[in-house]
Amino acid sequence: MVIEEGKTKAFLALWGAVLLWASSFIVLKIAFQRFDPMVVIFGRMFVASLGFMLVFRRLRHIDYQPGDWKLLAFMGVCEPGLYFIFEALALTYTDASQAGMICALLPLMVAVAARLVLGEPLSKRMASGFGLAIVGAVLLSAVAEKTDTASNPVLGNFLEFLAMICACGYMIAMKKLMPRYNSWFLTMIQAFIGAVFYFPLLFLPSTKMPVAFDFTGVASILYLGTFVTIMAYGLYNYGMSKIPTAQASAFINLIPVITLILGMVLLGERLNWMQYAASVIVIGGVYVSQDNKSRKVAAAA
Repeated sequence: MVIEEGKTKAFLALWGAVLLWASSFIVLKIAFQRFDPMVVIFGRMFVASLGFMLVFRRLRHIDYQPGDWKLLAFMGVCEPGLYFIFEALALTYTDASQAGMICALLPLMVAVAARLVLGEPLSKRMASGFGLAIVGAVLLSAVAEKTDTASNPVLGNFLEFLAMICACGYMIAMKKLMPRYNSWFLTMIQAFIGAVFYFPLLFLPSTKMPVAFDFTGVASILYLGTFVTIMAYGLYNYGMSKIPTAQASAFINLIPVITLILGMVLLGERLNWMQYAASVIVIGGVYVSQDNKSRKVAAAA
C-alpha cells in the first residue's frame, strides 16, 4: 500500500513537471521577444538560485562521496548549461510547437542511454520505435516552411535536438546521483551551476543588455525561474527518484502535445499538413517503443 502511494505521488509530480515544462516553450518564446536569450536564461537561473538560498539549510544533508563533484558538474553543464543555450537558439529560429515535438525523442534517447550506462533493459520494439521517431523528427524539419515566427525551422529543430542530447546526459547523471542526494538538493545545484555558467555570457559582444523595464519580459523570467526551474525540475527529480528512469522519461511524451495546443491557442502557431503527418510519425514511434507493461503503467498514471 505504501509502495502504491509512493508511485501515485511520483506520477502526480511528473504530471506537474511536464505541464510546467510545456508552458516554458511558450513563455520562452514571449520572453525572447523582449530580452536577449542570454539575459532571459541567466535571469531564470538567478531567480531560481535566490529561491533556493532561502531554504539552503534544509537541503545541506547529503551523502557526498569522493569524485561526485565530476558527476554533479557534468549534470549541471548538460542541463541547464548547454541545454538552454541550444534551446534558446532553437526558439529564435523555429516555432514552440515544432521544438516541443522534437522533445518526443527524449524518452527514447534516455532509454538507449540507460541501457548503455545503467544496464536497464532495451527491447527490439523500443529500438524500432526510436528509429521511427527519428524519421518523423527529420521529416518534421524537412517539410517545415519559413514563417514570421520560424525564420529557419530546419536549423531551429536541429538545435533543439542537440538540446535533447544534453537533457539525456543530465537525466543519466541525475539517476546515478539520486541514491545519495535529495532530489531538491540536485535541483538547487543545477540552478547554482546555471547562474555561474551564464553570468559570463552576459558580457559577450552579441548579448544585448536591456535598456528599459519590460513588465512582460520580467514576469516571464520570474515565472521561468520560480515555476519552471524550481518547481518543474524539483517535481521531475522527485518523480524520477521513485520509479525507473525509462518510465519517468516516458512522461516527456506529453510535452509535445501540450506545447502544440498552447502554441496554437496562445501564439497562433500553425503547422502545415505534412508537419502534422510527421508529428503523427514521431508520436507513433514513441507508441511503438512502449511494451504492453509500459502502456498499462501509463494508463494507470
